Amino acid sequence: MSAEQKKAYDKARSRTRVNIGPAFQRRSELKCRRPAIGRRGSKVCLDINKRLSLPADIRLPDGYLEKFNLNSPLFDKPLSRRLRRVSLSEIGFGKLETYVKLDKLGEGTYATVYKGRSKLTDNLVALKEIRLEHEEGAPCTAIREVSLLKDLKHANIVTLHDIIHTQKSLTLVFEYLDKDLKQYLDDCGNCIHMHNVKLFLFQLLRGLNYCHRRKVLHRDLKPQNLLINDRGELKLADFGLARAKSIPTKTYSNEVVTLWYRPPDILLGSTDYSTQIDMWGVGCIFYEMSTGRPLFPGSTVEEELHFIFKLLGTPTEETWPGITSNEEFISYNYPRYRADCLHNHTPRLDNDGVELLSKLLQFEGKKRIAAEEAMRHQYFHCLGERILTLPDTTSIFALQEIQLEKEPGMRTNSLSESGKTTKRKWPMNEDS
Repeated sequence: MSAEQKKAYDKARSRTRVNIGPAFQRRSELKCRRPAIGRRGSKVCLDINKRLSLPADIRLPDGYLEKFNLNSPLFDKPLSRRLRRVSLSEIGFGKLETYVKLDKLGEGTYATVYKGRSKLTDNLVALKEIRLEHEEGAPCTAIREVSLLKDLKHANIVTLHDIIHTQKSLTLVFEYLDKDLKQYLDDCGNCIHMHNVKLFLFQLLRGLNYCHRRKVLHRDLKPQNLLINDRGELKLADFGLARAKSIPTKTYSNEVVTLWYRPPDILLGSTDYSTQIDMWGVGCIFYEMSTGRPLFPGSTVEEELHFIFKLLGTPTEETWPGITSNEEFISYNYPRYRADCLHNHTPRLDNDGVELLSKLLQFEGKKRIAAEEAMRHQYFHCLGERILTLPDTTSIFALQEIQLEKEPGMRTNSLSESGKTTKRKWPMNEDS
């Protein structure tokens, strides 16, 4: 490189910020926005982009890009796992000092979650710090969450940016979102605009469909595990109870899903289930968004089933074959309730919405509508056809015709009266 070329290169580099997409982030979004500094420099930027999958808006350390520009055997042969790990470490990944803790968001049995900021990107992040016991090691929920999320790249699934492992803790670095669906409901006075209900429900189904296509069951859907940002993007979070269903099995636990969103077959002891376990929870959440109140707020399994049967009718052999031989069902000895009309309980839902809700709230898992079919239901017809063909990593709000409506009753809680940021409870299941 001549002196003039080097001078031009240094000048361009001094005023340039490299934007390369997240560490575990979707590759289709990896775009290098660095202006051209010659064919070789552009190639190196694109190679780093492709090979290392770095976080968005990253600020590479001084001299890092130049090192690869001048001497880059890294890209002349397949990149080994060890070399990739070393390269990421040099940039700052996997290091606690790369992130600054700001506020404590929540605490569970094994984990504490902090709001933080990345020194690499200057963006807000959520730091889920999982304490490691000397003899027990990492909780199985953390291992599941990491193993699943690192392979799930979707616009409606929370992004895992980084993993930091020390002797005392395992820290998962997530993208930060402003609030969860429960808080959104509270801020709206429990009355969400019905157009926004439709957009949130579609995004929930879209994220679930992506998971289900990959045989991943979330198993803990509830408003607290659905995160929402200012743009209205809804993302599935907390995969601590999730499982990958690669082959048929009858050995799954029935100690899953928060009680209010747990389907009746699981409440009655079934361990033989598939993706339909999540669809009952979708129905409960759909109802809650539409009415502002939980559908089946039971405090025990028996009370939960009582609420379900009082609305949908006590099941019989005709409505649920085999139910009369279920020992737990027999032991509860429920009154013979007749099914009530869902229209009477959901005055803000139109006929299409009530029909979709009914298809989600089926006693038997095999009768519940699947996520992909639900996305194509008439209820979403007004959103247009293009929303069904978007790439997995593209937000629905990339479409000009899709916009969030202003919530008339929305109160802002981003700042308290003292000017301090209001803390948000990050989703954590009981095991984390």
